[in-house]
Amino acid sequence: MPSRPDLADTLVPVWRTTNRITVFLIDHLSPELWAATVPGAPRRTVRMIAGHIHNARCMWIKTLGKEHGIKVPDAVDRRRVSQKQLVRALDRSSRGMISLLTLGCDHGGTIPASSAYTWRNLPLDVGHVLTYFVAHEGHHRGQIVMIARQLEIPLPAQVTAGLWQWSQRAKEARG
Repeated sequence: MPSRPDLADTLVPVWRTTNRITVFLIDHLSPELWAATVPGAPRRTVRMIAGHIHNARCMWIKTLGKEHGIKVPDAVDRRRVSQKQLVRALDRSSRGMISLLTLGCDHGGTIPASSAYTWRNLPLDVGHVLTYFVAHEGHHRGQIVMIARQLEIPLPAQVTAGLWQWSQRAKEARG
């Protein structure tokens, strides 16, 4: 009977690819789009949506992992963060996300309960947790692409197509 791969060996690379796709998009936004106001939401910018991705990771790392010894990255100022600062921050929060997933894998596939987790609407098995975070980031990447279209600040075709080049992004995430 063939041996099953370690759960972390399967899930962590998926997260790394997801993070790489998010970073790929942030790296390729024009300064004009980065500062652009969201149509219909005049107090929000693309920068704020992008910063939210990192800050949401930080909130979840704090909620689910701090009690278990996982270092919580600092949040960013969503109104002032530069693209380069955010990419560095995403690297830090990605490491925290990997620590959360690994924690769950080390505990039979479920992140141990923490007293800070009061929402209780997300099952803490690593499959659901990973899927939740992948969906969250995909949602916000999609928002950014849609805003670019609405504002007629087109993203180059190699960028929009590059968001779907998961094999290439996976190779980059390993490198």
